[in-house]
Amino acid sequence: MQILLSTETLSSWSGDTLVIGLFKDDNENDRQELHKRFGSVLAEESAILKFSGKRREIESLACFQSIYKKIILIGLGQSTELSIQAIRDCISSISSKMIGDHGTFGIYLPIQKLDPLNAVVAIVQSLRLSLYSDQRFRSHNKPRLLPKTVEILGFPTSLATGVDLASSICSGVELARQLVATPANKLTPQTLADTAENIARDFGLELKILGRSECEALGMGSYLGVAQGAITAPKFIHLTYYPQGAVKRRLAIVGKGVTFDSGGYNLKVGTSQIEMMKYDMGGSAAVLGVARTIGEMQPKDVEVHMIIAACENMISGSAIHPGDILVASNGKTIEVNNTDAEGRLTLADALVYACCLKPDAVVDIATLTGACVIALGDQIAGLWSTNDELASQLVDAGLEAGELLWRMPLHTPYKQGLRSTIADMKNTGARPGSSITAALFLKEFITNETDWAHLDIAGTVWSDRGRNQDPPGATGFGVRTLVNWICANSAA
Repeated sequence: MQILLSTETLSSWSGDTLVIGLFKDDNENDRQELHKRFGSVLAEESAILKFSGKRREIESLACFQSIYKKIILIGLGQSTELSIQAIRDCISSISSKMIGDHGTFGIYLPIQKLDPLNAVVAIVQSLRLSLYSDQRFRSHNKPRLLPKTVEILGFPTSLATGVDLASSICSGVELARQLVATPANKLTPQTLADTAENIARDFGLELKILGRSECEALGMGSYLGVAQGAITAPKFIHLTYYPQGAVKRRLAIVGKGVTFDSGGYNLKVGTSQIEMMKYDMGGSAAVLGVARTIGEMQPKDVEVHMIIAACENMISGSAIHPGDILVASNGKTIEVNNTDAEGRLTLADALVYACCLKPDAVVDIATLTGACVIALGDQIAGLWSTNDELASQLVDAGLEAGELLWRMPLHTPYKQGLRSTIADMKNTGARPGSSITAALFLKEFITNETDWAHLDIAGTVWSDRGRNQDPPGATGFGVRTLVNWICANSAA
């Protein structure tokens, strides 16, 4: 499917299907003009006048004459409430009408009040991502029929950079979705390392992969403690994007990379959805999606380090026991009172490693706690940060991306729940406020001079029903937000 910008108008465009956006409070003269232009070719002549224009309302109208095969009306709601998110919602609503139709579509939305470049990016992203379908593991992989061409009407071709930008971001989101949806027998730490190698080769990024012995030499006892029960070897992945010219900002993003989480000896049982623990590497998938997008976009002035401590959390004779003590690479000792709180153990050493790079800011992204799902549901990710400006940047980047973040407290008194009688700390606290104590645990591995934020995407990484521009399954959550944040730190 090719997505193009077109300067054609409603009066001049020709093709198979015309999509027209209407506001609920459209001026009567505007409706009459549309009715005069198209009413005579419609099976129901007065359909345009009757259409309410409520947000996401859709009506497909058959045409008598051969100008178009059909006209689709899409409601935009009140014109005073028009937003980029409203555009995303409307575009994702009409995408289902495109499946099975190999014709040409023209889309006209009267959205002149919005920033045109942002509007183009939102439309293209919503079209492509809402039409995404993962057929890799079906025995009969029959490609879906999609429109040959979709033209966005009324936009100058000078905004084609918005199409390219949206395409780059979508490629990263789609990669993240594919990685998260891949079952654990097909996706291992080595698979993540291979994916990183392909990205480095294709887009000129620098890649360093550390094996078990190299991680031992760096004292990564917390990460390796989780990995020791698995047959698959751990892979510590460090991708770096270097811009051409001077570097004004150095950023690091760290993704949780547990490719399967059995819970260890604190085995996941009951409603814990052990069968879905393939998505416990959703943070690392987002990081690799970002790497692919940033590699293609080549932003200026900003150096980006992308770090993943990949492993499996399994049960075996060599697995860690509840009650074991691990030593992280910053020297802190950790009593493992729950082997199912393993993600923070892998992130601990990855965060120490990231801080040693002396970045201006570190952001980690992880499917970390079920408690965050209880607190915020499946559409909002939790955000914890030591820096107000960084937190605000990420929230704004998420709003621009259509990915909602909600800042949560780093309530220091809750840190008492992590006290151990025999080690520096335990890896879990009490159940109440446990997403907060998880963030406080991670904070112990951040140096005082480093600005840091933690994103808990446990609820947003997967959607059984689908939402907005995300079909059912893996969402690729975090790629759009982090790309926007990185670009906001760049001159590009």
